[in-house]
Amino acid sequence: MPHLLDNCVVNSDCRHFRGDLPCRPNKAAGYLCQGCAVYAPVSSRVLIIKLGAIGDVIRTTPLLRRLRVEQPGCFITWLTHTPAILPQAEVDEILKFDFASALQLQARQFDVVINLDKEKEACALLNTIPAKAKFGYALRPHDGVAWPVNERAEHKFLTGLFDQVSQANTKPYVQEIFELCGFDFRGEEYVFDTHEDKGYDWSQLPVAAPRIGVNTGCGDRWTTRLWSDEKWTALIQDLQRAGYTPVLLGGEAEDARNRVLHAATGATYPGTFPLPQFINLMHQMDGIVTQVTMAMHISIALGKPTILMNNIFNPHEFDLYGRGQIVQPDRECVCFYRGTCQFGTSCMEDLPAEKVLQAVRESIPLPR
Repeated sequence: MPHLLDNCVVNSDCRHFRGDLPCRPNKAAGYLCQGCAVYAPVSSRVLIIKLGAIGDVIRTTPLLRRLRVEQPGCFITWLTHTPAILPQAEVDEILKFDFASALQLQARQFDVVINLDKEKEACALLNTIPAKAKFGYALRPHDGVAWPVNERAEHKFLTGLFDQVSQANTKPYVQEIFELCGFDFRGEEYVFDTHEDKGYDWSQLPVAAPRIGVNTGCGDRWTTRLWSDEKWTALIQDLQRAGYTPVLLGGEAEDARNRVLHAATGATYPGTFPLPQFINLMHQMDGIVTQVTMAMHISIALGKPTILMNNIFNPHEFDLYGRGQIVQPDRECVCFYRGTCQFGTSCMEDLPAEKVLQAVRESIPLPR
């Protein structure tokens, strides 16, 4: 008895093929595989494992640009904790990390698997997913620790082990992960969705430009980065006097502080928003002042001039792509990658508002 598939063309190697459901071209235009006008055969399959923090996921997206050049026709799958942050138009398959995703990935074969996380679960997946080539970190079987799967991963591995090595590093994060994957870094930019197509109403924003987004938070892990309300107030007032229009930015954790700063300075505070809307709010700015936090990565991804206030991290880690400046306290920081200050008062208080204002002036000139 002939098999049903013998009488029907099925292009199972097409990037649109789903297996369990009609493909999008079939649903949208009624295409069948035989003679399909949008048939796109997959030349290779690549899996990126980058679970981590939202900012780290964002700053890994430049790899997408290079993969499309080096492996045209590749089908890219990305496993992460935060699927919503990834550009859906550029990643063929976005999977949220859970048991179901891990189970099905272990049953598949890839040409390339890249794991950029040292978490044990991510490393274990690299061990167990069949692939012709693997890059990044695996789980060492005899003791269950993260370990470089090849020599290319050793540099980035060592910067995470020893403070002295990390402090001596002069390579930006993006360059490090490119080299980990066997690529030379050529200035590839982030791949990011501005969410401009959502049609958000920003009529409450001031019309006067340049609008400077002032992101006042930095999360609760590295609190040594925090700047006092007095410093923020001074900067906002300096910006206003200089002719800029500051707009307060932040999430739920910054809401109380931003309300205080709004009351003290009159600076616009639109409130808090879901992540896609917050991203689009940042897109309305002409420049961003921020500390090392998610908003920094979003600002860089949006191509905004970014004034980055940094103290406890190696400044070489951050590539602003020639837009903006990194400003640091006048007093040298001795609390490298520490969440609390050894001296009780963070050196961030030795970063003058005037120094930040000058960086804004140089990076986001006022209209003549």
